[in-house]
Amino acid sequence: MSKTGIKHVGIRFEGETCQISVWAPIAKIVICRLCDNNLEIPLRPLKYGYWYAESTLITPGDRYKISVDGNEFPDPASLSQPEGVHGPSEAIDLRFNWTDQSYKPPKNSEFVIYEIHVGTFTSSRDFDGVIKKIPHLKDLGITAIEIMPVAQFPGGRNWGYDGVFPFAVQHSYGGASEFQRLVNAFHAVNIAVILDVVYNHIGPEGNYFSNYGPYFTNKYHTPWGDALNYDDRFCHGQRDLVLNNVRMWFEDFHIDALRLDAVHAIKDFGAVHILQEIRKETDQIIINSGKNRFLFIECDLNDRRFLDPLTKNGYDMDAQWLDEFHHALRVSVGEPKKGYYEEFNGLNDLAKAYEKAYVFDGNYSSHREKFFGTDSFGLDGNRFIVFCQNHDQIGNRMLGDRAVKIYSSEIARLMAFAVFMSPYLPLLFMGEEWGTEKPFPYFISHSDPELVQLVREGRKKEFEDFITNSDVPDPQSESIFREAILDWDELNSDPYRQRLLYYKSLIALRKTNSLLKDVQRDELKVKCIEDKKVLLLQVKKKEKSIVVIMNFSDHVQHVNLPEDFKWRMIFDTHETQAELIVGTDKPVITSYPLSPWSGYVYSSQ
Repeated sequence: MSKTGIKHVGIRFEGETCQISVWAPIAKIVICRLCDNNLEIPLRPLKYGYWYAESTLITPGDRYKISVDGNEFPDPASLSQPEGVHGPSEAIDLRFNWTDQSYKPPKNSEFVIYEIHVGTFTSSRDFDGVIKKIPHLKDLGITAIEIMPVAQFPGGRNWGYDGVFPFAVQHSYGGASEFQRLVNAFHAVNIAVILDVVYNHIGPEGNYFSNYGPYFTNKYHTPWGDALNYDDRFCHGQRDLVLNNVRMWFEDFHIDALRLDAVHAIKDFGAVHILQEIRKETDQIIINSGKNRFLFIECDLNDRRFLDPLTKNGYDMDAQWLDEFHHALRVSVGEPKKGYYEEFNGLNDLAKAYEKAYVFDGNYSSHREKFFGTDSFGLDGNRFIVFCQNHDQIGNRMLGDRAVKIYSSEIARLMAFAVFMSPYLPLLFMGEEWGTEKPFPYFISHSDPELVQLVREGRKKEFEDFITNSDVPDPQSESIFREAILDWDELNSDPYRQRLLYYKSLIALRKTNSLLKDVQRDELKVKCIEDKKVLLLQVKKKEKSIVVIMNFSDHVQHVNLPEDFKWRMIFDTHETQAELIVGTDKPVITSYPLSPWSGYVYSSQ
């Protein structure tokens, strides 16, 4: 590790020897106690508040706790919590028989991302269930799966953002070895694995970090309470923890990319931001492994510093989720302008999102009541990830309702089309491809009644701007969770099969069309015909061109195609067959009536 020189935290096996490392800078005595035989292994103090021991008495599978000045707790760097967040930690060996030596992750521009929540993806609610659906995902055409957080959380029902053991893979999902098997299986079919990680907060139940040291600081506050300590006294402990975690996912689990949750909530005003250190750590891993690794972020600051290179004192993240594209798209299809949708103006803002990524790039934000954002000039399109649905934008609706539940099938198709026609990396949420109406509400399974009540009250307050006649679903209810589990039998009947064919053809068009699969932002021209609610995109590369036209109105519209080429239609959102990408048998056209809520792609001759 940089600065402190610590190479790992927690328990790690090197041959027959177990290495134990604990950060407890205020402690006087630190002991590792094996639960089965009460054997105690004292740790000796090192620099910077670390304690260390080596022992051959610990073997994989042993349960243990760490005693800090006589008080016992689970290990905050535990790799396994088989008895839950309050139980003892388990010593495990992360060595795995990998067979992905010849695998190489896709280029940044080739990512077609499919987001998964393991607990609701299949009825088995585990990694094995995900593995069994690999043929479906491969046939769909995705190139990367993104898995919502798997760090151990309380109970068996949780989105994953309440994780309290960042190194321990959720036991109910199958634990570390099953997760390694999943990554290996996806690599065998050349699908990358992105893991969602949370470095901005620790969940409330089972959070024992403060019993070890100042992992938190009251200098700053976040929506989850005191901020994690990245720049206050003793901040090196939290920084080491995160850098070790990054290295574990990349090296021990062969993860291809990390998606860092809500980095705007990471409070770090030190000379070197923790994201810059993560970037440097990742670059070293790339050098050592010879394989690329990526860092994607969620950030609502519209600040290009997060994407600018280290040489410009940026954080050099590889790509950012672009929520503003989603918001503008939703308002364009009729989403009520409430809450965070209130300041979006539909098609004009969507056109700006296609051209400039950030809708708010220094202009005034009425929602925030200030001038907001920076420009994104010079940043490639593959530095942004767009979607018409994801876990947040579904699950943070009061009822967790999906697009097909809210809009007509034509509008849902158009929304997906808008995503895949963008110069950005497309992402879809599990089940979206066959248009399931299964909801994805927020759910938890905390054991503390007071905490459960606080979550319930927080959810009600969150939806004050979205008043409906429905009650806010109880996030603690098991029935609410079970309603979210995908029903794969839906694929045996229409309209689900037809919707799946549509997504397959849309993804195939994106991946195979030479002008679409790697669109550069400076090659894209956008025209908004506001009175007709029509958006026209044109891409030119040398002697070839394509035109994308989207009708966001409920009327037939007529738009002339550019006169610089002869055109043939190669895609129509109203078609349902997989063979939508056609040859030269289509007639040459100069204009075409645009059906309500429709999208078309025209190719030059």
